[in-house]
Amino acid sequence: MQIPMLPFTVTDWSDVPVTEHAGETGTAFWRTFNVGDLRIRMVDYSPGYLADHWCDRGHVLFVLEGELKTELRDGRTYRLTPGMSYQVSDFGDAPHRSSTTTGARLFIVD
Repeated sequence: MQIPMLPFTVTDWSDVPVTEHAGETGTAFWRTFNVGDLRIRMVDYSPGYLADHWCDRGHVLFVLEGELKTELRDGRTYRLTPGMSYQVSDFGDAPHRSSTTTGARLFIVD
């Protein structure tokens, strides 16, 4: 990941507009800050959320609240709770999708 040129920036996430993204079930609510090819997000998954696609984009994902299940296309699954993170590359070696029964709040950089 290359962080593009930008001045020192403070983000008050409560001021960032929310966009809704329907999952296969449930909804993801994104607050997004974009600069160049870098995307920084605060994401809330509703209880019962299941992503509607397999993602092969690289991310650094940190769980702030709730519980997240991340499934890899090869069948491996991981349970993440607050204070845990995962890191995955842009090179498509681990297509993944997320779900949550309880809801979750995440901080994601990609």
